Amino acid sequence: MMRMHDVVVVGGGSVGVFAALLLARQGVDVAVWERRAAPPELSRAIGIHPPSLRAFEAVDLADEIVAGAVRITDAEARGSGRTLGRLGFGAADSRYPFVAARPQSETERLLRARLESAAPGSLRRGVELRSLEQSSEHVVLHGVGPDGPVEIAARFVLAADGARSTVRRLLGISAPVVERGDHYAMADVRDDTGDGDRAVVSVERAGVVESFPLPGGVRRFVVATDAPAENVTAETVVRLVTERTGLPLDAATSTMTSAFSVRTRLATSTVAGRVVLLGDAAHQISPIGGQGMNLGWLDAQAVVPVVRQALRRAGGRRLDPQAFARYEEARGRSARRAARQAQLNTVLGRPCGPVASAVRQNGLRVALALPTARLLAATYSMRFA
Repeated sequence: MMRMHDVVVVGGGSVGVFAALLLARQGVDVAVWERRAAPPELSRAIGIHPPSLRAFEAVDLADEIVAGAVRITDAEARGSGRTLGRLGFGAADSRYPFVAARPQSETERLLRARLESAAPGSLRRGVELRSLEQSSEHVVLHGVGPDGPVEIAARFVLAADGARSTVRRLLGISAPVVERGDHYAMADVRDDTGDGDRAVVSVERAGVVESFPLPGGVRRFVVATDAPAENVTAETVVRLVTERTGLPLDAATSTMTSAFSVRTRLATSTVAGRVVLLGDAAHQISPIGGQGMNLGWLDAQAVVPVVRQALRRAGGRRLDPQAFARYEEARGRSARRAARQAQLNTVLGRPCGPVASAVRQNGLRVALALPTARLLAATYSMRFA
């Protein structure tokens, strides 16, 4: 007989595992299906914002995450060899007056360990979802695992299976893709800048250069490129950084290189009966600004109490569409706000001519000198997410 779980989470990345962990810590019977046989080693996302750290308190992870992270307390804007201004995060959050920077792979490792402790064996790797069927009282999922076909049932399904979500496709939910035409390359290299724990954004005519400190004396550099960078090398990233900022970096110290193109993808709906989309499955936004991963964690934090309340209604057999509709509306607003902010960040970093560059730099200088800089700090640290 097929086992009935309270919740099945499709997707065992950082968002899916966090959602499962929140549920398991509250006594919910949860299972996780993850298509990938092994965790990814590449860490694109690094910034953990104050609202996420507060969310991690619920699973006793905030202190451990912060202990192994670099605390970014401020960011400096530069241009044409000059300092344009600074943005301090000290007033953005009373408990966490900083952005915690550490590789996503390490954060995911901590989350998986906590989930294994709370719900041993709940994360199943190498299981690919093929179809699902909803009834008035539950959802049945069919997949293929390492040993052949698998089948599972649950009162509710949380889909955290990424921007190309299989669950979203199976439900027939559209998520139009908007290609922004912006491309970036990045590399982690030894930090010889002398900038310490400060984030630095250099807005140059040839395109933005961003850099963020990481544990172990490493700094991540992100540079705008003219075209999609295939097989990007550390030498290419270092050359672009040096050409635009004059910083002498050592490409031989690189521990990671990657490239990405900016696209926005917002699902037209994130709730379909007993299935809820989370994270990139619901909203893919520009990585510039570091909001995407955090937005998914906050989705998980918001949906768990809704699911818990639903499970109390006749053991989860009776559905309250209004509660899920309220969740969908609130998180949709947050996603749209984050998408607008991410797009603004992207536009501000595009290559431009000398006149536009001067206007941009002067505008930043003024904005960072005004009292409204406190509002900017709160926005960039996701206080309103």
